[in-house]
Amino acid sequence: MKLSVLDLVPVIEGGTVGRALADAAALAQCAETAGYHRYWVAEHHGMTGIVGGATAVVLAHIGQATRTIRIGSGGIMLPNHNPLVIAEQFGTLDALFPGRIDLGLGRAPGADQRIVRALHKDVNRSADDFPNDVVELQAQFAGDPRLPMQANPGLGARPELWILGSSLFGAQLAAMLGLPYAFASHFAPDHLDAALALYREKFQPSPGLDAPYVMAAINVMAADSDDEAVLLASSMDQSFVRLRSGTPGQLPPPVAGYRDSLPAPARAMLDHMRQVSAIGSPRTVAERIDAFRQRTRADELIVSGATFDPAMRRRSLQLTMAAVRAVVA
Repeated sequence: MKLSVLDLVPVIEGGTVGRALADAAALAQCAETAGYHRYWVAEHHGMTGIVGGATAVVLAHIGQATRTIRIGSGGIMLPNHNPLVIAEQFGTLDALFPGRIDLGLGRAPGADQRIVRALHKDVNRSADDFPNDVVELQAQFAGDPRLPMQANPGLGARPELWILGSSLFGAQLAAMLGLPYAFASHFAPDHLDAALALYREKFQPSPGLDAPYVMAAINVMAADSDDEAVLLASSMDQSFVRLRSGTPGQLPPPVAGYRDSLPAPARAMLDHMRQVSAIGSPRTVAERIDAFRQRTRADELIVSGATFDPAMRRRSLQLTMAAVRAVVA
């Protein structure tokens, strides 16, 4: 089973952007050594606790720190950008790190609607234009002569394109274009099964992919015991609750018994969002990952998570990979 890593590049309370970027490079190196297949960074904006907004720049930093692991976006929120600019950015990355670049594309803004105004985008058109923008981006890499301007760098680049989604829309688009599909089940699990079924049913082979290819995201936190893993994951839990409460911030330190301290509505919200999770000892994590793989029949899983102490996230990746290799055939 292929395992990959999704990193939001979190800033811990009291930390700095520079420290977060250094920790991201160390995490990518750890993932590469442990045998993970990809390392993806997600585009978010306007959040003091997440610094992956300049995604291509972060990936250049990660690429310099690693040698073999695939690196990419999970994803670039294409409505925020001009396809020509993304073709230039990822064409540059492909030239720097040939054969290692993934370009995952999402339709969401990566922030609230303020980002649309801040980027001077047309709020009524940007998301609706997503399919056309994906096709234009493909045309930029292919050098379609009908384009008014060719991306350079970009022309002839071969990043691996993905469609990301948390609804049926992305599944339909990925199937229609014959692209691999990644589902954001780590925070939006409601349409997971229906989206994967639709993608597989409607998939049309393309020059780059002759059969459906699915990656599903899962929250993972492994530690020596179930109790320690739950404690470490409480930093993520606090961040989720703060985000949903309209008060996002930097990643806080863990709090023992955090979930039990929440009022019932907040706990229900957290439990619903986090239902696709594997948090516990290595054996607990391996069993839950295997159950999720059997449920989704995914070709690949991508693990998401964050810890206040970055060393504990690296240890979680190591424990997870070792446990999966030992338990999952």
